[in-house]
Amino acid sequence: MVKKTRDRFIEVARSLFARKGVENTTMNDIATASDKGRRTIYTYFKSKREIFNAVIENETDDLITKLRHIVSLPTTPEQKLYEYVGARLEKMSEIVSRNGSLRAGFFRDVRKVDRARSVISKKEIALLMRILAEGVESGDFDIPNIKEWAIMITNALQGLDVPYIRNSLTEYGIKKENIHQMLTRMLLDGLRTRDE
Repeated sequence: MVKKTRDRFIEVARSLFARKGVENTTMNDIATASDKGRRTIYTYFKSKREIFNAVIENETDDLITKLRHIVSLPTTPEQKLYEYVGARLEKMSEIVSRNGSLRAGFFRDVRKVDRARSVISKKEIALLMRILAEGVESGDFDIPNIKEWAIMITNALQGLDVPYIRNSLTEYGIKKENIHQMLTRMLLDGLRTRDE
């Protein structure tokens, strides 16, 4: 029952945030739309920011599940990285596009985007560390610090979220369908072991 009520609040909040925007949705709106009292919602969530983070985490669960699947595939680290980059770009695009006015907020408020990303960044870094460690172990990648590289790759991918979703790199002659290949090639060129 507890999980059901919490999940109901998250789904109702997601729907209201998408329709009205985060700024225009109150905790009371969420409680009322959930057919619960304000006291009940505060039992589960201390603030609107906390429920917003729960919405983001819920929305990104599918992304993390997909990325975990890619990391566990019986293939080369290079192929895993290629699939990881493509899946991440597409899933983030789907998440932002599916959520109406969350999309506008995503593009407008850098702090809100950073807070939302912090919910999943640690998970993404851990997954990338597994791919990179496998590549170092197999001799395919030559990098001095796996964690630092995973952090940099995660941030580079996050930096491409908005241009990818908006398809704004076309003004430079870069088609959306080429971003995945170009980014993966750039990453792999930096990671690969060099023949002396």
